Amino acid sequence: MTAMSDATDYTCALADGPWQHEYVPANGSRFHVATAGPVRTHGDTQPLVLLLHGFPQTWWAWRHQLATLSDAGLRVAAMDVRGVGASDKPPSGYDVPTRTRDVAGVVRSLGHDRAIVVGAGTGGVLAWAMAAMQPGVTAGVAALSAPHPLRLHVPGRRLLTPAARRYLALTQVPGLPERRLVDGEAVATVLRTGAARPLPDDVVDRYHQGMRIPFVARSSVEALRWLTRSSLRPDGRRYLAALRRRVDVPVLQVHGGRDGFLRRATADVDGAALARDFRFEVVEDAGHYLAEEAPDAVDAVLLEWLSRVARA
Repeated sequence: MTAMSDATDYTCALADGPWQHEYVPANGSRFHVATAGPVRTHGDTQPLVLLLHGFPQTWWAWRHQLATLSDAGLRVAAMDVRGVGASDKPPSGYDVPTRTRDVAGVVRSLGHDRAIVVGAGTGGVLAWAMAAMQPGVTAGVAALSAPHPLRLHVPGRRLLTPAARRYLALTQVPGLPERRLVDGEAVATVLRTGAARPLPDDVVDRYHQGMRIPFVARSSVEALRWLTRSSLRPDGRRYLAALRRRVDVPVLQVHGGRDGFLRRATADVDGAALARDFRFEVVEDAGHYLAEEAPDAVDAVLLEWLSRVARA
């Protein structure tokens, strides 16, 4: 594990705003969520909207959407996934099947039977997997900067940019990516490479501080390693087999026209083939971090889609 003599503690991952911070049990661990919007009342069947961040972010990536969606009357929660931010950081469990059980447990701990799962980047991979592996709690999927995970297992040049391929290769080197994330070099580089325009310095610094929380860098890299190696592992092969099932819930996929990691040309192929109710949108002048780079456009697309799906 990476040693960090100058590490920060998990409170640096918390921020004040029009939300409440909660800690809920799920799948044997404790998870931090920021919640907003009307609390569920007796007889209310409207699903929760659960937001899953990507790498190298935290729940805070959804700060704009937490405010906008809750103002529209939706109950919203943004979750720090396993190993990140103020959630627990166990030594194992960074495979996608385990993390879908985390998400399903968080939904139930928040008092809901079902959720519309909205994920970005690696969080979008989890959102897609929820439809396949946790269908009983998944009422819809919105995937930002996240093609259907089967697309990640076609020859890499067809989807991933050279920068994405180089970074995934780096994650296979023991210890090196963790050190670079902690010293801040990799956090700034990843954010700059994926975005259409540089994110503000205070945003980059917040994510750098989040990586300095003990064990976050290791946990984050372990999740990337599992995705990269999944087709070689028995649990990964079972996961890929599950992903080939038809997606019966509504799906929204949003892609940045200037995504530095994922090519546009084939991003929607598997989603369109597997989802019965599929909508694909492109935000032309945005990159990989859509919720932060183009919050107004993302809010508008999500609100319009959720107006149908959340009340179906």
